[in-house]
Amino acid sequence: MEFSGQVPRRRLGDGGPEVPVLGLGSWNTWDRMPREQVAELIGTAVGRGVNLFDVAHYDFGPHAENAVTDVIFGQAVREAGVARKDYLLCGKLWLWDYPALSFAGQAEVALDRIGTDRADLVVLGDFAGELDLRAVVSDVSELVRAGRFGCWGVNNWSARDLRLARDFALAEGLTPPAFAQLKYSVARRSVPDGEPYGRLFADGLGLQASDVFEGGILAGKLHPERKIGADPGGIRDRIRAAYPELRRIAESFGATPAQLAIAFCLAHPAAASVLVGVSGRAQLDDNLGALALLERHGDELRAAVAGLWIDRDAVHPEAAWGADAR
Repeated sequence: MEFSGQVPRRRLGDGGPEVPVLGLGSWNTWDRMPREQVAELIGTAVGRGVNLFDVAHYDFGPHAENAVTDVIFGQAVREAGVARKDYLLCGKLWLWDYPALSFAGQAEVALDRIGTDRADLVVLGDFAGELDLRAVVSDVSELVRAGRFGCWGVNNWSARDLRLARDFALAEGLTPPAFAQLKYSVARRSVPDGEPYGRLFADGLGLQASDVFEGGILAGKLHPERKIGADPGGIRDRIRAAYPELRRIAESFGATPAQLAIAFCLAHPAAASVLVGVSGRAQLDDNLGALALLERHGDELRAAVAGLWIDRDAVHPEAAWGADAR
């Protein structure tokens, strides 16, 4: 299925900007491509309206990889001749070493590696253990006030922690989180579709879906050779076994599995954008075809894949990315 128009935009929660419904992630993306092709792909994406880029400095906690994907992105966007005003940058702040490693210090390094002085959005990474959420909210709000970031969100937090952060920010006149970046796919729905997050979405929180292909498995790469995301509930083998059924359903709509995976996420009422990792023009074109699928069959998609909800009995709706199974 093909999509030939400009990518539509949606508002990312009540407090966020308008963003394209498809955004490009950076983890294990730009550093897996031939350098000369990165600028061409970025220029093509921006030309189609895909001008949201999630770019992080991956050298913290479990992501202590000494990756240079962010540096490559910064070089490529300049080589592509894309002006800073013509794209949206979503950065990340990590909580693994916080507060010993301050948000201000992280921001200085991360933005300098890209070659800019601000990001339009920033995501506070997932965490394990206890945090002083009041300090977290105060520190990131100060960076928003200083113009380093336009707004902020969280990555795979529990609904409880996010509610506490929002309530504190609103009570103290600080900047509340505008969105949640959550693992979400046809197979993993318990947290984004659960009641705790549902109440947050009803209050104006935006949803940014990530890991929608389960590291490539739901796009047909059943045994990825690269490092992929966490496996809450230990269900990855069940997801792998479900791929033939996903492919069958996608083909019944005249679409690819990847297109169905993206369109499903965009059918969520709070979803503003889906993040994908693209390492070539053919992948970008295929992913854009999800928008044609959504236009033609949006009302049918969620019912069609109802039987592929695999984490229903494995992950509690309140859970963070690595938290309790039922």
